[in-house]
Amino acid sequence: MASGRGFPSFRPGLLALALAIAIFLWGIASGTSSAERGFDVPIELTGLADGLVVTDQSVDSINIRVMGSRAALRNVTPERYTYAIDVSGGKPGVAVYDVDVSRIDWPHGARPVSRSPSRVQVRFEKRGRKAVSVRADLEGQPAPGFKLQGVRVNPPKLWLEGARSQVMRLTEIVTEPINLSGVKADEEKEVRINLGGGTVWLEDTSPVKVLVRVEPEGGGPVAEEAEGSPPAEPESES
Repeated sequence: MASGRGFPSFRPGLLALALAIAIFLWGIASGTSSAERGFDVPIELTGLADGLVVTDQSVDSINIRVMGSRAALRNVTPERYTYAIDVSGGKPGVAVYDVDVSRIDWPHGARPVSRSPSRVQVRFEKRGRKAVSVRADLEGQPAPGFKLQGVRVNPPKLWLEGARSQVMRLTEIVTEPINLSGVKADEEKEVRINLGGGTVWLEDTSPVKVLVRVEPEGGGPVAEEAEGSPPAEPESES
């Protein structure tokens, strides 16, 4: 008669306990093992003097790589971080600032290991101010049998502010395009000002109104109006 040892009895409880212990140990290992994560932190310039304008900046953000436990890195929320650069001592010209990300308040268990770039260049320029004429940008033609009789811009002049070299070059600014196609009667429109690129802005952002007057052909000659001019003001101020 054949003889042999029987298999030990199967115990589901022990298997479940072993599985729970394995999962627990894996969770501890995952939370404490080191990992690395990179993200971009936007740059914020602080302390800019009233008489200066920033006309160029080498980068807008710093790429930072942070190392730490996986649990610590889960507490690193990129949206809550900025890298502040104090430019209160800036003067016209180019200034270079070293990047020190160790002064950022990182979560416990996380530390920065690299940053790029290591320096930020900022160009400063004196601020300028000037009043310039506003010209309506007209396109298209009135309806057949009608002609443009006049254009009135209110206000006819606006004060500009910004980088002095750019402000002083401007002699007029232009509205967004105004389409005259098919117009048969006077129209008044609120329009935006097209400043283009550069570091120039309007002191007053109130809407500009343009009154377009048309009349049947055979009326008076075409004229351009500039009513409501402000009192004489200095044309520029540095």
